[in-house]
Amino acid sequence: MTENNKPPLKFRFRVRYGECDAQGVVFNARYADFVDISVNEYIRAVFGDYQRLLDQDLDVQVVSLTVNWKAPARFDDVLEARIRTGRIGNTSFTLHLEFYHYEDGLFIADADITDVMIRSSTMSKLAIPDHIRAQLEAGAPGVIISHAGEE
Repeated sequence: MTENNKPPLKFRFRVRYGECDAQGVVFNARYADFVDISVNEYIRAVFGDYQRLLDQDLDVQVVSLTVNWKAPARFDDVLEARIRTGRIGNTSFTLHLEFYHYEDGLFIADADITDVMIRSSTMSKLAIPDHIRAQLEAGAPGVIISHAGEE
């Protein structure tokens, strides 16, 4: 049960037109997508890639996702997700994400996503293996990944 205070992984992406609603801001349900793509980048940075988990007959399933909004994001904004490993339990772990407007640092939203570790072949919950726990504890401090094409 650790709270990681290391620098976060930073993942940048651009808001697309189709992610916005009639009010001209990112539609609230799209933040689940933003969390998902950000977590996938985090997993890639921490474990090498997702297939490495699957090759060990391991996988994760989301059991909780909470999002809190602070300010709107709009079409063509570059957002920066800052991701850290949060609580690591016996069978589950939580990742904490904060979303910022890249250009001015405006805090947009934060999210906590909790995954449970499962054995892929049986779809059954299991204790987080020690080597996976160590990788989660190490995290990906200072890693920057960009899909935004920002200058």
